[in-house]
Amino acid sequence: MKKIIANIFVATGLAAALCSPVFADGNHKNIGAAIYNAKGELLQPEGFRQWVFIGAPLTPNGLNGGQAGFPEFHHVYVNPDAFAVYQRTGEFPDGTVIAKELVLLKPGKYEDGSYDAPSGRGFFADKYHGMDVMVKDSKRFKKTNGWGFFNFGHHAPPYIKTAEAASIDSCAGCHQANAEKDMVFTQFYPILK
Repeated sequence: MKKIIANIFVATGLAAALCSPVFADGNHKNIGAAIYNAKGELLQPEGFRQWVFIGAPLTPNGLNGGQAGFPEFHHVYVNPDAFAVYQRTGEFPDGTVIAKELVLLKPGKYEDGSYDAPSGRGFFADKYHGMDVMVKDSKRFKKTNGWGFFNFGHHAPPYIKTAEAASIDSCAGCHQANAEKDMVFTQFYPILK
């Protein structure tokens, strides 16, 4: 009986080690969720809503004179294996994928776009409305500080299945000028501090 229990512990420990997304040895070569097709286009990441949720910034039209660049909630997720490395090292490893899904606000009753809810007056999520992705690959995206930026549509799902890297003036330039750390707006995500 002791031998069976010992074998169970060994098998359980081995399975946990093989399935763990945390690379204890520092080898990050297999990190990431970025998959490209033969044309070099990024395939839309699968299962990103189950990744690590890092925050939901909001820049509504009602607080920006009706002219917000992204008037939706920005639900932002990072792939778990890259997040585990970031927690240990404070650096985003090559292979980091950050997905931003835009979510429309529930239609407001007030001039600023806010809405009355049981918890009080505020801004509340309604429908999905677009998706952007950034991928860290220092070799592939040398011209944009090691990050590639992709847009999968600014509309209701379904989003497009593949996207080519955006030009520097559409996304990377803003991130380069305004992001706190390594092209990522870490200043808006307490979990990344």
